[in-house]
Amino acid sequence: MYQLTFSFEEFLAEFWQKKPTIIKGGFKNFVDPITPDELAGLAMEEEVDSRYIAKLADAWDVRHGPLTFDDTPEDNWSFIVQAANHWHEGAAQLITPFRQLPGWLLDDLMISYSTPGGGVGPHIDQYDVFITQGSGKRHWRVGPKKDDYEEECRHPALRQIKGFEPIIDDILEPGDILYIPPGFPHDGYAIETSMSFSVGFRSPKKQELLSSFADFVIANDIGDVHYHNPKLPARTNNGAILAEEAKDLENMMRSLLDHPQLLKQWLGEHLTQNRHELDILPSEPPWQNSETYQFLEDGEAFKRIGGLRAFYHPDQAHLVYINGEQYQLPPECADAAKLLCDEEQITYTQLGEQLDHPAFLAMLTQLINLGYWYPVE
Repeated sequence: MYQLTFSFEEFLAEFWQKKPTIIKGGFKNFVDPITPDELAGLAMEEEVDSRYIAKLADAWDVRHGPLTFDDTPEDNWSFIVQAANHWHEGAAQLITPFRQLPGWLLDDLMISYSTPGGGVGPHIDQYDVFITQGSGKRHWRVGPKKDDYEEECRHPALRQIKGFEPIIDDILEPGDILYIPPGFPHDGYAIETSMSFSVGFRSPKKQELLSSFADFVIANDIGDVHYHNPKLPARTNNGAILAEEAKDLENMMRSLLDHPQLLKQWLGEHLTQNRHELDILPSEPPWQNSETYQFLEDGEAFKRIGGLRAFYHPDQAHLVYINGEQYQLPPECADAAKLLCDEEQITYTQLGEQLDHPAFLAMLTQLINLGYWYPVE
């Protein structure tokens, strides 16, 4: 199990979304959780999001997966696998130390394999990232946050910038962690064949929230009410939108937000939707409720699949949101429902008497049959 060597509370107070930093030895005695061959195997799969990036003199070559590795040059190339935590249980263990941050902010674990000189060029990301250096060494440069960096299109698939003056210029060795907040330009290249493990946290944009909520309103037939004004005055300025009428229309829109329970439902469903494919294998044959109970009573455990998003509102913990859907349980099962969202695996000891509640047992069996939880071998 991977454990951080620094205080996360102190890190949040000093660095989170404030300034980049390198934490030397952030993981002690770090060992890669996945081999290059295993990573390459994932990159060759249709369902896995992967990229190959190579620098050829002044030109760049970018290919999207599924990848093949037949004609790769000797140096100056990388390949990247997104959401590796969805597909490799060992790699997913790197997410666990960062569960001190909100789960709804977590995006994925990205893993890159680079030959000497391999990298993606100088660029800017709009998310927080913790880049752990695995095997090998990598040279990183990070610049100050500014609004006037000039973009340079060396390849349509790469959003690079022309350059920056570094405020961090250092070499990462195994176990070192580079933290970069949104908006800080950075550039890293391998000094020797190396692996990098990036845990990314992506906050939603206002546009995304508005668009998603509008879709929710339409899908649930909310606010299907026309403008109504029985006190409409006569006027001579036919083309004018009077201020009080504009205000009425604005209030109509704002009133859609005046439904706390609906907002919580939308937020739960929205934040549990995943940007990447999940490694879901529905149970076949399906589990029966009695089998689920017996399995746990025998001391076994069920584990959540990597990358599954499962959240709840603390004041409504009997309502859980999993992979874009809302599930409801009796309020007396709220503690058991929270375990599904807070813990990576569940046992009979954790669930206690709540497992005796037919509604919870039925829901747990449903989630197992959907492939969201699986029996620990």
